[in-house]
This record gives sequence, C-alpha cells and structure tokens, in this order.
Amino acid sequence: MMDQPLAGKTIAILVANGFEETEMTEPQRALLKTGATLKVISPEQGLVNGWHGKAWGHYFPVDQQVVEVLAADFDMLILPGGERSVAKLAGNAHVRRIIGGFMDGGKPVAAIDDGVSLIAVAQKIKGRTVSASPAVREALEAAGAVWSDEPLTIDKALLTADGLDTLPTFVDQLVKAFSEAAQVKKAA
Repeated sequence: MMDQPLAGKTIAILVANGFEETEMTEPQRALLKTGATLKVISPEQGLVNGWHGKAWGHYFPVDQQVVEVLAADFDMLILPGGERSVAKLAGNAHVRRIIGGFMDGGKPVAAIDDGVSLIAVAQKIKGRTVSASPAVREALEAAGAVWSDEPLTIDKALLTADGLDTLPTFVDQLVKAFSEAAQVKKAA
C-alpha cells in the first residue's frame, strides 16, 4: 500500500466563505491520490463558497460543522488562507478549540498564507517557527511566533507556507509530511 500511504487517515480542511480556493483544492486533489479521506469542516451550513483570483469561486459541500467536530476524530488538519475565511474562522470559539486540539495532540497541521494566523488565534503559535503571508507577520510575531523568510517551514508536526507562489511545493511537502507522520504512527 505504499502508493496509498494515507489510506485509513481522515484529514480535516477547515474553511469558511471566502477561503482561497486553490489553497484547498490543490492539497485536496493530491491527498485523495494517497488514499486519505478528506472532510470539509466549516461554520457554514450545507455549502461553503471559495474565492478564486479576484472573485467568488465554486461552492463546496460542507461535511461537518465546526460545532460537531473534535480534533480526536481526525488525523491531520489543513488551514487554507483567504482573508474573508480567516477573519470569520478567527472569531469562532469552536475553531480555536479544534486547532488547539490538533496542536496540543502533536497532530500534523498544514497552514498556508494568512491561514497560518489561525494558529495564533488558537494561542498555539508561541515559540513555533513559521512562514506565512507577510500581511500577517506582525500579528504572528506579536503572538510569539518565530518568523522565517523561507517560503516554507516545517516545525515538528506544523507545516507553514507563505502563499500561492509556493503552492506546488506546499502540496508536495504536505503529502510527504502527512505520509511520514502516518508511517511513524503505524510503527509506534
């Protein structure tokens, strides 16, 4: 089953209306090839609307609402960026609880662009080295993050990247890191 290293693993993708569509769909497409089960988690009901370029994008079905979700039910978490989505998620206590559960449990978390700031909102970024959108640098550093000028940073089980320019590398590293984490867990 080496071609499906994530078979049996469930990955949460946490988004709200206005998420950066390609930052969700590219990792989703790559992870489906690994055998992973992906679930879209959102405060939205029924459908969540992506943002593509400079306009609203496609609608995607919501698998579970944040009020119903426990980090324990998932193996990994993806936090796409998108200013509107991040702003909406940042104000949600359930989102903070979910992200906190993943970070406290040492579970793999991948965040890109301004989605990285959600880890700070959950008060789990202190002392972690991160890459993110320069627009959120000040807030991340104020929350205790160590800023990296690298386009992509891995700090233990946390993978962060600075945005759309690094998306292909982010997706490759995300698949690699999540697959390695799954193999380590099998060996344990």
